[in-house]
Amino acid sequence: MKIGILSSGGDCPGINATIRGVGKSAISHYGMEVVGIHNGFTGLLNKDFEVFDERKLSGILNMGGTILGTSREKPFKKVLESGDNNKPQVIRQNYLDLGLDCIVCIGGNGTQKTAYKLSQLGLNIIGVPKTIDNDVYGTDVTFGFDSAVNIATEAIDRLHSTASSHKRVMVVEVMGHKAGWIALYAGMAGGADVILIPELGFNIDKISEKILQRSSAGKPYSIVVIAEGLNAGKDSLAGYISSEIEKLTEIEVRTTVLGYIQRGGNPSPFDRNLATRLGGHATELIATGAFGRMVCIQGSDVSSVNLSEVAGKIKLVPVGHDLIKQGLNMGISFGV
Repeated sequence: MKIGILSSGGDCPGINATIRGVGKSAISHYGMEVVGIHNGFTGLLNKDFEVFDERKLSGILNMGGTILGTSREKPFKKVLESGDNNKPQVIRQNYLDLGLDCIVCIGGNGTQKTAYKLSQLGLNIIGVPKTIDNDVYGTDVTFGFDSAVNIATEAIDRLHSTASSHKRVMVVEVMGHKAGWIALYAGMAGGADVILIPELGFNIDKISEKILQRSSAGKPYSIVVIAEGLNAGKDSLAGYISSEIEKLTEIEVRTTVLGYIQRGGNPSPFDRNLATRLGGHATELIATGAFGRMVCIQGSDVSSVNLSEVAGKIKLVPVGHDLIKQGLNMGISFGV
């Protein structure tokens, strides 16, 4: 068999570990031919690929980013000017011309949706969920999430000392476009006093009340962690919340936006192992002809779900999540 591997969407720690997991098991165990497709679906449109051997897949387990490159090309998106889009058919023809038996698509929600649509065109597809946001439907966890939480938690840890020294409120904005997984996990792990996630919304008066309560109790500083996707109706979410807190509490506030630093760097050991397991299972599915599926983690087991169950869906933080319940029991404010 001849298989292709591509990574699409935002970069993320653990993509290279996944490429390695798929490629090495495909070559060593199943005797497959493996090609790496450059720059996501753009590479499929342009026939931009390279042949992989074991040597090319060595030394990439601990590397951040993706050796294949990535893009946000969405081949099923209509061309606005003409209303016509032949990109899916170009991809289908190139798939046939390259003699591929399957494509492994590593990516987040958008990638899995595209993967499902390609499978409907008759292409053999296996999806591998990837995102630091942890919001891909159908899997308990995605690789990249643990690495991002580690980075965000370390930043929060460091901000405690300067907040305490200067008796300030520190507002820390972390990533999470639509889901608050990073804010919740890093906020709890970093001992934040206020955690704001899109799933719950927020009331600025409730946040200020919490900060004033802490001040009255002899705790003159507070840490506020917010997810970037929280809709405040403002261009700068962190800036808006910071200015409102300062106005309502008369306590000095400083803002830190972590941004893309959460995506960069080497994957954590957990993410390396998770990516390796998912990559290996993707190859097993190919070998058995179980196409049109996305590999996933359910509990402690590696499994798979039909791409039709994943496409177009987002996994949000349940409002009854046990970390939220425990946080409330401990006096942490969620802004509501």
